[in-house]
This record gives sequence, structure tokens and C-alpha cells, in this order.
Amino acid sequence: MTASRQPLINGFQWRHWRGDLTGGVTAAVVALPLALAFGNAALGPGGAIYGLYGAIIAGFLAAMFGGTPAQVSGPTGPMSVTVAGVVSSLAAVGTSRELSQGDMLSMVMAAVVLGGLLQILMGILRLGRYITLVPYSVVSGFMSGIGVIILCLQIGPLLGINSQGGVVPSLQMVISNFTPNTAAVTVGIATLAIVFATPRQISKVIPSPLLALLLITPLALWLFPENLPRIGSIPEGGLSFSAPNWTNHFPLLIKAGLVLALLGAIDSLLTSLVADNISHSRHRSDRELVGQGIANSITGLFSGLPGAGATMRTVINIRSGGRTPLSGMTHSVVLLVLLLGAGPLAEGIPTALLAGILIKVGLDIIDWGFLRRAHKLSFKTALVMWGVLLMTVFWDLIGAVLIGMFVANLLTIESLTHHQLGNMNTGTSHLSTREQDLLRGCGDDLILFRMQGPLSFGAAKGISERMMLVRQYKVLLLDITDVPHLGVTASLAIERMVKEAERQQRIVLVAGASGKVKKRLAQFGIENLIDERLQALNKAANWINKKATNPTKDHKN
Repeated sequence: MTASRQPLINGFQWRHWRGDLTGGVTAAVVALPLALAFGNAALGPGGAIYGLYGAIIAGFLAAMFGGTPAQVSGPTGPMSVTVAGVVSSLAAVGTSRELSQGDMLSMVMAAVVLGGLLQILMGILRLGRYITLVPYSVVSGFMSGIGVIILCLQIGPLLGINSQGGVVPSLQMVISNFTPNTAAVTVGIATLAIVFATPRQISKVIPSPLLALLLITPLALWLFPENLPRIGSIPEGGLSFSAPNWTNHFPLLIKAGLVLALLGAIDSLLTSLVADNISHSRHRSDRELVGQGIANSITGLFSGLPGAGATMRTVINIRSGGRTPLSGMTHSVVLLVLLLGAGPLAEGIPTALLAGILIKVGLDIIDWGFLRRAHKLSFKTALVMWGVLLMTVFWDLIGAVLIGMFVANLLTIESLTHHQLGNMNTGTSHLSTREQDLLRGCGDDLILFRMQGPLSFGAAKGISERMMLVRQYKVLLLDITDVPHLGVTASLAIERMVKEAERQQRIVLVAGASGKVKKRLAQFGIENLIDERLQALNKAANWINKKATNPTKDHKN
């Protein structure tokens, strides 16, 4: 390997430095308004700056230690919704105080640190490859649910109505205090017009969220100098260490940390897959989890909003030339410079402007394509997707994912079982001419029971039920030539089948077992394992003929 190709930090290579710098700067431009908006959505008035803190710290450390070279990390819609849920939960148990006092913030950051530590543990335990196996119906329902939550939570800020808590409490507060602020509505509508109507040629040069931020903020300061909710004061001095509060409601913080860890892992690894497809590279799932965990743990110590792999920022980074972790680190450095130099200017940003940006984000998160056609593809898939969506919006994020995965896997097992049992037949189309002649010669004395595909525990009951329907036979030939995998439960079902046949003085032959399948059957004490189906048919035919010529003679297999 030449010096120019030598990786320095987790895939960093000097030959990509120009593209990395360009990609990082471009990603930072996109990240600035989103980070402020996510912070405001997660922590309420005064919380926008903490979203920027999260983008700076999590973005830099996740790039340095993560396993997806071109990924850009920072606050995302799902993570900000989860943090808002943590705040709501703490408020529900009577611990809420003014955010400026720091008590609520320190407890939220304790959950962020715990979530980061759990992500590190998940990476050490090599759980990354399992997280990406979540069924698409669950992922689609969950992400669409997150989008709906974002939309619901931004109705109040868009109208200039104070609202907080989850979806239902927030909507109830909007309805009960429905007195729209004309200035906020005007700013919100103007923001929506810009983020939705900006021509593609312009948005390629300057992203529409940033364009809205730069145009609407000074106009709002000029037209509505008073009576317009704004971000408010930003703490001076930039980033500073803040010890989390571990002492109050630790079980609740543990649960919140687990939700943040799982959600952040799913969000990041799905973005990693997107990055792989665009950059034609391959990420390292477990290292990515460790990197995200380190980033979030340290972010929580500096009062930053937790982050995950951000799909839009990652895609923009790669398309702008970013290829290595230098791009993600550059993105964070640019944001830090903006924080130190332009902090006072951000204080006048209207919250309705950020709400308009987030409404666009929420609509983009919703999986409209799959929502429209899921019922046409599969009723069961649509049922899982809509169930996860509704549970995500109205119940619990992590509970929705866990229940969705459980139901989706049950339906998958059921489908595989029907497929497996559908292939357990006595048809002869797969047999050679010689094998068909032997089968016909044996008549009703021989039952050929063919299985195909991997047999899991879902097939065990079907095997037993099918055999109970077969009453009159002398020889059972079990053809598992096309079975590449045999689960323990399915093996037990076959063992019971063999023992029941032996108890009734019948013969069971097993043909086609090889490799691990043959070893598994041997472990269960199943004999008469014959390599070739033709050989097994010959043996069965010989035994039946001998039995026919001497019916009183007992034959032991």
C-alpha cells in the first residue's frame, strides 16, 4: 500500500481530502437549520442550541470512531421525538421544572449518556447484523409514525400556540387554547412555501431549509419585532461540560436510554445501508454502533441532543464528494465555527420557522409509496405496518417496534410453514423414470414423503398432523434431499414420526440427508439414513417384495 492510500483514521485517505472538505461544508449548511429545529422540537423553548451542540459533538465523534466512512451523524427526527418523549415522561412523574434551572436537562442528558453506553455494549456484543434484519413493514410503519409525530407536534409552534408533551396532550393544548398568532402563522406559511416551492436548480446551490432560515429570519425581525415566539437566548461560551443527574428516577432513565440506544442503532444502520448503496462501499455494523455510542455518551456530557446517522445529510455529503470520516468531522467543525461566531444572531429565529422546516422533514420521513400500495402487496404486511404506525404515534416507540417484529416474525414463520408443508407431497414429477417405476411397483405399501427448504420449528406441527392422516402403509420413505437446514424442533417431530412407525412395525427410510442435516438426524438416533433416493426406493421395494412372498416372517430393519 502506498503512502497516499494509507488510511489514517477509520478509513481517512489523503487522496479524498478535497471532496471530503466540500461534502462536509455542504452537509453543515444543511445541518444548521435542522439541528436548531430538532433541538427546539425535543426540548421546547430554549432547546434549539442543544440540537446544535449534538450535531457538533456527535457528528465529529461518530465520524472518527464509527464504521461508515462517509456517514454524517447528528440529531434526527426519530431521536428528537424520543427525547421529547423522555421530557414528557419526566414531567408526568412530577419532576419537571423550568429548563433554565438545569434539572430537567440534566436528567434528560443522563438518559442520553446511558443510551450511548448501551449502544457501545451492543457493538461489543456484535448485535449490529441483527438490527438490520428488522422487517421492512416494521421499519416503514415506525418511520411513518415518527413522521406523523413530528407533524402533530409542530402544529402548535406553527400557529404560535404553546404546546408540549406527546401527540395527544399537544393536540389537546392546541385545541383548548386555539388562538393562533397571526405573526407566527405568517412566518410558518412563508417557510412552508420556500421549503416546498424552491426550484431544484436553486436548492442544489443552497438547500431550501437554509434559504428559509436566511430569508425569513430578518424579515420576521423587521415585520414582527414583538409578539412572535423565538428561540431565545443562547448560552454564552459555547460547549461546556455538564454532569448528568443520575439520582432521580433511575429506572425511568434506564428505559429511556434503552429506547434511545435501539432507535439510534436502527436509524444509524439503515442510513449506513443507504451510504453503502450510494458510495459502493461496505460499512461495519458493530463498529458503527460503538462509534455512535461513544459519540452519544460524550454528547450527553455536554448537554447535546443525541444523534444518529442522518440520511439526508449523508446523501448530500456523498454526492458532494465526501468519502471518508474527514467529511463528517469537517461538517462538525464548520458548525462549531458558526456557533462561536453567529450564536447571538440565532436568538431571533422564530419557532414557527423551525416548525415549518420540521413539517417538511416529517412529510419526507413518511413512507408514502409503501403506505399507498402495502394493502395491494399483502394484507398481513399492511396490517403490521399500520399497527406499528399507530402504536408509534399513540403508545410507545420501542414497544411498537418490538411488537411489530414479533408479529411480523410470526407471520413469516407461518408463511414459511405453509410453504414447507406445501412441498411435503407424494407427487412424482421430480422423480426419474426408474424411480417412478419403483414407486408404482410398491403400490400403497410405500408412502413417499418429500420435504423441501429449511425446516424450522414452524414445520414440526405440520409434519405430525400430516402423518396422522396416513393410516395404511408398510414403508415410509422420507425424502429430504432438498432440505438444507433442519431445526431441533423439526428434528424432534421426525424422531416422533420414526418411533411411531417402529411401534406399529413399519419401516422408515430417510433419503438424501447430507452434511449437517445428516449429522443432526444421527444425533437424534435416527437410523436407515440413505444417501441416494434411488437407493432408498430399491431397498423399500426389496423389503415389500420379501414381505409379500413371506408375510409371516418378521423383518427387522
